[in-house]
Amino acid sequence: MSNSAWTSASLGDVTSESRRRAGENAVALERSVYGVDRYIGLNPIAKYTASNLERYKLIEQGMFAYNPMRLNIGSIGYCSQDITPGLVSPDYVVFECDPQKLDPEYLSHYINSPDWIEWTAKAGVGSVRMRIYYSELARLPILLPPLIEQHSISEILRSFDERIEVNHKMNATLESIAQAVFRQWFVNFPKADWETRLFGEIIEFAKGKKPNTTVDKPVTGFLPVILIETLDAGISSYADTENMVVAEQNNALMVMDGASSGRVEIGHRGIVGSTIAMIASKEDSIGDYFLYYSLKEKETEARKNLTGTSIPHMDKQWLFRQITCLPDQNKAREFEELAGSIRMKIQANLKESRTLGSLRDSLLPKLMRGEVRVKDEN
Repeated sequence: MSNSAWTSASLGDVTSESRRRAGENAVALERSVYGVDRYIGLNPIAKYTASNLERYKLIEQGMFAYNPMRLNIGSIGYCSQDITPGLVSPDYVVFECDPQKLDPEYLSHYINSPDWIEWTAKAGVGSVRMRIYYSELARLPILLPPLIEQHSISEILRSFDERIEVNHKMNATLESIAQAVFRQWFVNFPKADWETRLFGEIIEFAKGKKPNTTVDKPVTGFLPVILIETLDAGISSYADTENMVVAEQNNALMVMDGASSGRVEIGHRGIVGSTIAMIASKEDSIGDYFLYYSLKEKETEARKNLTGTSIPHMDKQWLFRQITCLPDQNKAREFEELAGSIRMKIQANLKESRTLGSLRDSLLPKLMRGEVRVKDEN
């Protein structure tokens, strides 16, 4: 199908910069302050917030915000209809779409297209740190379908994202159920004859190393590297498995260094990165899921007992001193079966989400270039 009905424009033809600030408006000053993260967009936890917010810029639903020094690595946030309007740093650029020419949701998808990524990666001024101000971004060329087709494209891509979000929420519910069962059986109402042990007696750490990685597709002998970014966004590089700590999906992992120290995860297969440790049981009677949920039960307290000043570290000795109870084999086996079935469903949802994400990513550039057209029902 021809894309002859589409028009060529620059981003500045269909958007405009917004410089509105909070000023002394008491209501505006009560808004949340957002940062921008390259993986999640608008981040409700800004890295730095000034004591006086009067110069902070307003961001409303349908607007975009970015740090001029980080746009070329993909950091831009879209204030969708699901996000409460807020404030962003006065150093950020904020812009909005002309509603008669450009659907902001369409632009939010276009931002993930190869054309946007390639152009912004090359754009910018400055010899040391590249800055892409709005005057520069406004030059970005964009091929635009009619507004009604923009809406249709957005609807198709949204359907993928919504299904992925459903899976994410279902997994969160399943995880909370498994944790609640563990707490009910083994924390709140343990049997009097169950043995209590120190963690230091029953677990061992296998700290990851820093491998030489490649962003190429995996080849024989290579596995994804499990990093903080992997846990957060499923993004991995690949490395050779030789002389590395390799985790399977049922191995418990703990973040050892950085802001996420003490965090406990499971369900990842790959090479354990240098900031993460794989935790295994010394006791054959302790199942993988019992161990994981035992550690998960201590996660919040562990993160309150970190060491280090500028860079937090997980305190292994603190964890070794913590006490857990060991149930009889029948109860332990019952929990392993229950938790195993829950984890199996979680993994199935994750697999479906990865498939949907891959399909969406392959379809997105074709829709944005008019290589695949949305059927006009009128």
